[in-house]
Amino acid sequence: MKKRILTAAIATFAMASLGLFGCAGPAATGSSSSASSDAVSQTSLRVAASPTPHAEILNEAVKPILAEQGIELEVVEFNDYVLPNTSTEEGEVDANYFQHTAYLEQFNQENGTHLVEVVPVHYEPFGLYAGKTKTLADIQDGAKIAVPNDTTNEARALLLLEQAGLIKLDPNAGVTATKQDIVENPHSIDILEVEAASLPRMLEDVDFAAINSNYAIPAGLNVYDDALVFEDPEGTAGKTYANVLVVREGNENAAAIEALAKAMTSDKVLTYLQEKYPDGSVQAVF
Repeated sequence: MKKRILTAAIATFAMASLGLFGCAGPAATGSSSSASSDAVSQTSLRVAASPTPHAEILNEAVKPILAEQGIELEVVEFNDYVLPNTSTEEGEVDANYFQHTAYLEQFNQENGTHLVEVVPVHYEPFGLYAGKTKTLADIQDGAKIAVPNDTTNEARALLLLEQAGLIKLDPNAGVTATKQDIVENPHSIDILEVEAASLPRMLEDVDFAAINSNYAIPAGLNVYDDALVFEDPEGTAGKTYANVLVVREGNENAAAIEALAKAMTSDKVLTYLQEKYPDGSVQAVF
């Protein structure tokens, strides 16, 4: 990862020197007049993304659309939920695509960053998967359940455990729930807070794990076929946890970013998502 960041930083410097880096010059101002003048000068974009499905969508569906407009798209892949945001904040990339709005807002609050949503693109249902214990009916007292350790996705996991009837949360907790908001835990479940990327690998060591789909999919897990319980995409989750295109504040109106947003929410991308993920593991929200 360190080597990747160093390489990205070197590439960034080179692009900036050539006047091609999207966050330099007029693109960084965010004003409509600057965005208009930027339409010709900006010929490339660098976007940070999780490998699955975000980088796949960008490389396979969005890149050809932008190429027709003379914009070269470079996708920089990250396997965590922190570096894509810090790289965007620091100008190492023009934008990122890996997170939902709830996580973005929490990240800004905790880190003092200035990142903003441009457009929602897709939603990935969140699921609870079997580990050592194969069914919810077989759960034993003291069972271990692994959940993501970032604030918003942990709350999402706890809400899923409540949906499964395993715990009861304070009704006022909502999408900011923590372990301290558990008011009933009849099985004395031990909730383990784990880095989201590690959750699929932990299945053999815990009874169950609540896993984000961008990590479940490459692990061969399908939320509708394999999860014991999953979110209702028609409910609060589908609206709250849509994955969004994000930039540093002030760049959202740059012409190249507007072109990127339009491409990501185009009919071509909609068709791509429907054909690539017919099982519903990745659903368009535009």
